[in-house]
Amino acid sequence: MYHLLYPLRTYLIVSGREKPNVMTADWVTPLSFKPFLVGISVSPKRFTHSLITKYKEFVVCVPSINMLKDVWIAGTESGPEKLKKMKITLVPSKKVSVPSIKESLTNFECVLETFTDFGDHTLFVGKVMNVTYDKEFFKEGRTNLEKKPLAHLRGNEFVTFDEKILTP
Repeated sequence: MYHLLYPLRTYLIVSGREKPNVMTADWVTPLSFKPFLVGISVSPKRFTHSLITKYKEFVVCVPSINMLKDVWIAGTESGPEKLKKMKITLVPSKKVSVPSIKESLTNFECVLETFTDFGDHTLFVGKVMNVTYDKEFFKEGRTNLEKKPLAHLRGNEFVTFDEKILTP
């Protein structure tokens, strides 16, 4: 029944240091303004789970439609070997030791604050230490939908957002 919540925004989660890993995740949410906290829900079966638990850091990246193939690889293959198939560029983050993704529209560098198991997933809560972003994606105080952030519809189907702005 959780599929009735879709479409959901799609993100890439970077974890690990020496051999970083990238995972696709839909279950990401802001939790607090001050401090700026984000939550990501990850199954203990995922390699990302063990890396976040070990290193206590992660980066939440906002991919664009141009990164669709990388999003698919990150979401369907396991382990750091998949990075060889992806066309992303890992770059040093400013405030955490986990790398960011150069091609992402936004990178939220997070330090693990806490985590709690809920059913078959763990909710990792990260304190955002730094944000880097494409200046064309967020300009004049708003998100530029022309940059085409992704949302996951189901299976291998993704959508992006209509540029038509609606107001009540």
